[in-house]
Amino acid sequence: MSDKNYLTTDYTLRSWFLTTDHKRIAILYFASLIFFFFIGGAAATAIRIELATPQADLVSSDVYNRLFTMHGIIMVWFFLIPSIPNTLGNFVVPLMIGARDLAFPRLNLMSWYIFMLGGCITLFAILAGGVDTGWTFYTPFSTLYSNSYVIVAAAGVFIAGFSSILTGLNFIVTIHRLRAPGLTWYRLPLFLWSLYATSVILVLATPVLAITLLLMATERFFGVGIFDPRIGGDPLLFQHLFWFYSHPAVYIMILPGMGVINELVSCFSRKEVFGYKFVAWCSVAIAAVGFLVWGHHMFVSGQSLVASLVFSFMSFIVAVPSAIKVFNWTATLHKGSIHFDAPMLYALAFIGLFTIGGLTGLFLACLAFDVHATDTYFVVAHFHYIMVGGMVTAYFGGLHYWWPKITGRLYSEYWARTAAVLIFFGFNLTFFPQFILGAEGMPRRYHVYPPEFQVWNVLSSGGAAILAVAYLMPLFYLGYSAFHGRRAPANPWNAPGLEWQTSSPPPEFNFASQPVVTRAPYQYNEHFQAEPQNA
Repeated sequence: MSDKNYLTTDYTLRSWFLTTDHKRIAILYFASLIFFFFIGGAAATAIRIELATPQADLVSSDVYNRLFTMHGIIMVWFFLIPSIPNTLGNFVVPLMIGARDLAFPRLNLMSWYIFMLGGCITLFAILAGGVDTGWTFYTPFSTLYSNSYVIVAAAGVFIAGFSSILTGLNFIVTIHRLRAPGLTWYRLPLFLWSLYATSVILVLATPVLAITLLLMATERFFGVGIFDPRIGGDPLLFQHLFWFYSHPAVYIMILPGMGVINELVSCFSRKEVFGYKFVAWCSVAIAAVGFLVWGHHMFVSGQSLVASLVFSFMSFIVAVPSAIKVFNWTATLHKGSIHFDAPMLYALAFIGLFTIGGLTGLFLACLAFDVHATDTYFVVAHFHYIMVGGMVTAYFGGLHYWWPKITGRLYSEYWARTAAVLIFFGFNLTFFPQFILGAEGMPRRYHVYPPEFQVWNVLSSGGAAILAVAYLMPLFYLGYSAFHGRRAPANPWNAPGLEWQTSSPPPEFNFASQPVVTRAPYQYNEHFQAEPQNA
């Protein structure tokens, strides 16, 4: 095999921006998402500084509205949704199934350009003056009253949605058609089951969001009565359409994270995932039932009591497959040979934080409690425990796990473990006080509040400062390792997956010859029982 790998085949900008190699496209997404992550993070920092005192010391109410809207739009649409599928998924899906590339390499590159086009348009809206509607674009504020750049921002989100659809189609066809000989469905790594379920949601739900934003623009521009009741529209229709997409979008974000955790828990406890088939089909069940619970976002909107009871019941049902996964991860850890490397620390943090987020989600599925907690900081805390404590933690865990494969370099375990612990501590200090604030009735989206809430807000802002430092740390030690880290062996974790059976970093076409799969995944037999080699 040639000594060249996908990073060294060509160094020109043209070779990167016109590449059809899934690994290079994953790197393009990775760089883009870092950019968007820090823009969204900067807005969050400004929000927490403002909320450190009860008065409006830093920004006006209008600027505050634009800050939390910018934070939400950037983080949800341009980081949380695409991060794991488009970076880690793009990089490892063909490697995990023994393929040379994704099924449609040019479509993959086009997806990145569409994503960047959407991102640039949204950034233009922010730089031109921002948006003040919140990331949900609720009508009638977005169609009748807001004088901010609503349509420009919505156009950016609308365009980025096509990128998601194309990526989902590519993954579905790739997993169906390009699996190596012997790689049956029940031999697939569970990360691929979760990405497959995520892709189905992307393909089926994202068009609904596109239609919703198109209808909003139509009413705002042409005054057609779609959502405005004064001219024949239905004010609840927007919320039904928006949450029909956006609740499954929660699973677009968290399902790939769950898939990453399967790989980490199994590898660093040197055990087969407990109940493989249950975990695999739970991904499918979450994707399916996730389409039926959008109405729990609308318990106080005026929808009928019967509808609210049905959505409440279905919300409890969707918790069952999620709980099965948590139990199975715990059972996998039981009597395992556990190694506390950085990816495992992130996996353990995920299990704890996701469990808290999931249990508080059951609180909000209860009609009576939801009426009390709607639009309070309790909802903010719950959402962030799932999306940041869950998905972002899983993303960091997966990034550290596959980093030696991506770059061919090892990072500093000391700094990686320190960052993982600081993220866990900083996250809990930031968001746990918000459960208390919400239970005591502090509404979200307010930039002034009664003085009795200040203690919890100061704690939350202090935690956010720790979290910000912790999130910056990987930028430095991973950046350093990419150029100066020790050379990584092909399989630093002694893992049995196909992606570890080729060199690090992989060659341009992944494998010297077509691999053949002869056994189930996660078989940590005598050969793979050896300890990880990077510590």
